[in-house]
Amino acid sequence: MTVSDDQHGDDPTPGHDPTGTSDDSDAPPLDDVARILADLDLPAKVALLSGADTWHLEPVPSAGLGRTMVADGPHGLRRFPGDGEQQGGRRAVPATCFPTAVTLASSWDEALLDEVGRALGREALAEDVSVVLGPGVNLKRHPAGGRNFEYLSEDPLLAGRLAAAMVRGIQSQGVGACVKHLAANHQETFRMVIDTIVDARTLQELELTAFALAIRDGRPWTVMSSYNQLNGVPASDNRWLLTEVLRDEWGFDGLVMSDFGGMHDRVAATAADNDLEMPGSNGAFDAEVIAAVRGGDLDEQDVDRCARRVIELIVRAAANRVPTATVDQDAHHALARRAAAAGTVLLTNDGTLPLAADTDLAVIGAFATTPRFQGAGSSQVNPTRLDDLISAVRDRIRSGAQLTYAPAYDPATGATTDALIEQAVTAAQAAGRAVVVAGLPGPYESEGFDRTHLDLPAGHVRVIDAVLDAGVPTVVVLQNGAPVELPFADRAPAIVEGYLGGQAGGAALADVLFGDVEPGGRLAESFPVAMQDLAADANFPGHPKQVEHREGLLVGYRFHDTAEVPARFAFGHGLGYTTFDYGQLEVAGDGTDRTATVTVTNVGGRPGTEVVQLYVRASDSVVWRPGKELKGFAKVRLEPGASQQVRLDLDRRSFAIYDVAAGDWLVEAGTYEVLVGASSVDIRATASIDVASEDPVTPVPAPASAVATDEEFARLLGTAIPTPRPTQPFHRNSSVADLTLTPMGRTVHQAITAAARYHIQRTVPEDDEATRRMFEANFAEAPLRALPLMGGGKPPMAVIDRTIDALNGRPKAALVDLLDRLRS
Repeated sequence: MTVSDDQHGDDPTPGHDPTGTSDDSDAPPLDDVARILADLDLPAKVALLSGADTWHLEPVPSAGLGRTMVADGPHGLRRFPGDGEQQGGRRAVPATCFPTAVTLASSWDEALLDEVGRALGREALAEDVSVVLGPGVNLKRHPAGGRNFEYLSEDPLLAGRLAAAMVRGIQSQGVGACVKHLAANHQETFRMVIDTIVDARTLQELELTAFALAIRDGRPWTVMSSYNQLNGVPASDNRWLLTEVLRDEWGFDGLVMSDFGGMHDRVAATAADNDLEMPGSNGAFDAEVIAAVRGGDLDEQDVDRCARRVIELIVRAAANRVPTATVDQDAHHALARRAAAAGTVLLTNDGTLPLAADTDLAVIGAFATTPRFQGAGSSQVNPTRLDDLISAVRDRIRSGAQLTYAPAYDPATGATTDALIEQAVTAAQAAGRAVVVAGLPGPYESEGFDRTHLDLPAGHVRVIDAVLDAGVPTVVVLQNGAPVELPFADRAPAIVEGYLGGQAGGAALADVLFGDVEPGGRLAESFPVAMQDLAADANFPGHPKQVEHREGLLVGYRFHDTAEVPARFAFGHGLGYTTFDYGQLEVAGDGTDRTATVTVTNVGGRPGTEVVQLYVRASDSVVWRPGKELKGFAKVRLEPGASQQVRLDLDRRSFAIYDVAAGDWLVEAGTYEVLVGASSVDIRATASIDVASEDPVTPVPAPASAVATDEEFARLLGTAIPTPRPTQPFHRNSSVADLTLTPMGRTVHQAITAAARYHIQRTVPEDDEATRRMFEANFAEAPLRALPLMGGGKPPMAVIDRTIDALNGRPKAALVDLLDRLRS
C-alpha cells in the first residue's frame, strides 16, 4: 500500500461507480448477465455455486470474467499475499487494524462507523478484494460467547443501525460488504452442528430485527448464512429464512454465501436461495446438484437463480476494480486512534481522572507494553503498526515527572508471582499514583470456543488487589473483548474499559487518561455482577447438539431491568469528564408517528459528548413485554454551557410487538411511557402518551420466571420441545467428536486429529496460541460433511459417505481408504 487517500473517504475513486455500472471497465454491464448465464451448460452453472478456492469465486472465462476475491475484515483486512491462501504460517498483508466491533459499537456513533467502513473499503480496493466479510450482526445472547468481540451489541436497534452504517461506508468505495451470520449464531461451542431452538417472537423481535435494519438500511451486496441449525433446519438450507424473510420480506437482492464450511446440503441450499458455497470444495458436491436436477428433485431454475446472482457479483466486482487505488496509512492510523478513544468507556471515576502530566506515575501490567488489541480467529489482522500504552504515556508526561513500569504478569497467560507483585506495589508506592492494565489474554477468548467463566486471570486480580491494598490512587484499565466480572469495582478509584482498541489503542488510551480527549464510549452491552445471575446462563452453551433459548426476550438489559437483577454496569452506561443536564421531554405527533424532543445542556467545565437514549415502556398491556426497550438514540457534542435540542423519531415499529398468531407486527392500543436518559437505568426525563390502534393483538401472559419451564417453552414454540438428534447411527452431520463413542470411530478420530494437527502446524504461526485453539476446536467439533470443505475436496465426499456406512456396520473397505488418505 502506498500513500494517497482521503481519510474521510467522502467520494469514491473518480471514474468508478459503487453500483457496479461503471463505463470505465472492460467488464460486461449487469444487463449482460442473462446472456452470460444462457451461454453456460448445467455443469458450468453448478460449478459457479462453489468457490474456486478459499477466497475466490469461480471465473467465467467465456465472458472474460476472472476470479473475484473476498476476504475477512470486520475491523481490518485479512488478505494473504500472492494467491491469498494461508500457507506455511505466513501472515496476512499489513492492514490497518481498527478497533473491534465491541469497541466501535461503544461509540454509539453511526457517522464514525461509516467513516471506518470507508477506510476498510479503501484498503480492500487497494488489495483487489471485492467483498469484505463483515460486519457481524448477531446479538450477544450471553457475555461468554467466544466471538462477542466481533459483534456489536445485545440490542437489535443499536446493532442494526451501526451495522448499516458500516455497510454503507464499505460499499461507498465500490467494495461489497457481507452481513453475517444469518441467523441465531450466538455461541461457538459445536457451532457447526448446534440446533438453536428459539420461539418465533424472540427470534423476530431480537435477532431478525437487527438483521432487517442492517439489510434494509445498508443494502449489502452479500449476506452470509450461519453454521447452526435454526429450529431443526440448517440456516444454510433454510428457505423460510433465506427466501421468505430475507428476500421476499426484507427485499434483499444480493448474493447469499455459506459461512466457511457451513453448507449443510448443497441441493437443499440451492433450493433455499443460498447461492454460494464457501470455501470451494473442489467440486465435492457438484455431482449431487447435477443429479438432483436431472432426476427432477431440484428445478434447474433454482440453479439459474443462484448462478445469476454469482455472475452479478462477479460483474459488479469487475466494474469497480481500481488497480491504481492507494491508501494513506497514516490517515487510517489516525482514524483508528480517534475511533478507539470514541469507544473507550469510563466505568467509574472518583476524580482521579484525568491524570496530570506533571506528576509521577507507575504503569503496571504487561499489556502496557504487549497490548491485547484485537480478537483471535478469522478477523485477526496483521497491523501496519502498533501503539503501546507505555510509549504513549512516556511521550505525554512532562519533563521532571517520573514514569516507572512493572510488568506484573505474563502477557500470554496472565500468571504472576509474589516477586512480580512486590515489584508492582513498590513501583506504585514510589510514584504515588498508578495505572494497572489488566484484561483477557488472547487464548481466553476467540472464535471457535466460548468462555466457561467471566473471570479475569487470577494473576491480574492479585495484582489489582495488591496495588489497591497499598492505598495508592489507582486507575484500572481493561483490555478485553467482552464483559468480565469485576470483584474490585467498588474499590478502584477509576476503571476504564478500553476493550480491544486496535493498532492505535495504546495511544488512544493515553489520550483519554490525560484528558486530551474524553472517553467517548457508552456500553453497548451489560456487565453482570456474576455470570450465574443471567437467565441465558441456564442454557449456555447447551447440549452439544441443541441449545434452547428459554430466556426468550430476557437478554442483556431486557433481563436486568425486567427481572430487577442489577447489572454491575448497565447497558448504555459511561462517564465523561463533564456533566449533562436534561430538560423536559416533549412528545409530539399522532398515532405511532411521534417525535420526542429534549434539550441537553453541558453544565460542566469541559467539552464533551453525551449519548441520549430513548426507551419505550408499555404502561398497561395484555401482551407481556420487557420492562423497557431502546427505540432511539443520538450522540451530541457540546461545549461548556452549550445546549442542544435533541429530536428522536418514533414510528410504528417503536410500539409494535411480533404477534405470533397473526404472523405480523401489531400495535396494541394503550398508554406508553417514553423515557430518555444516559443509560437503561439512568433515566432523566419521561412522558406518557396514548397510542390508538385497532390491531387485534393476542394476549401473552408474563412468564412465571426468567427461564421458561418445559410447559412454558413448549407453549412459546407452539410445539413440543424437540429432542436432540441421536448420536448414532452416524451421519454426515455427526461431529468428529461423536466418533469417540465407538471403537472403530475412535480409530477414525485419531487419524482425523493427526491430520488436523499437521494442517495447523502448516498454517498457524507458532506464537499464535489463540488461533491454534480455534482450529483445534473447529476440527474436534466439525461435522463429517465439512471435512472435504476443510481439505479443498479431500477426502472426497463419496469416501466420507462410505466411511459413515462402515462405521454403521456396512462394508469396511471405505474405512481403510479414508485412513490411508488421511495419513497421506
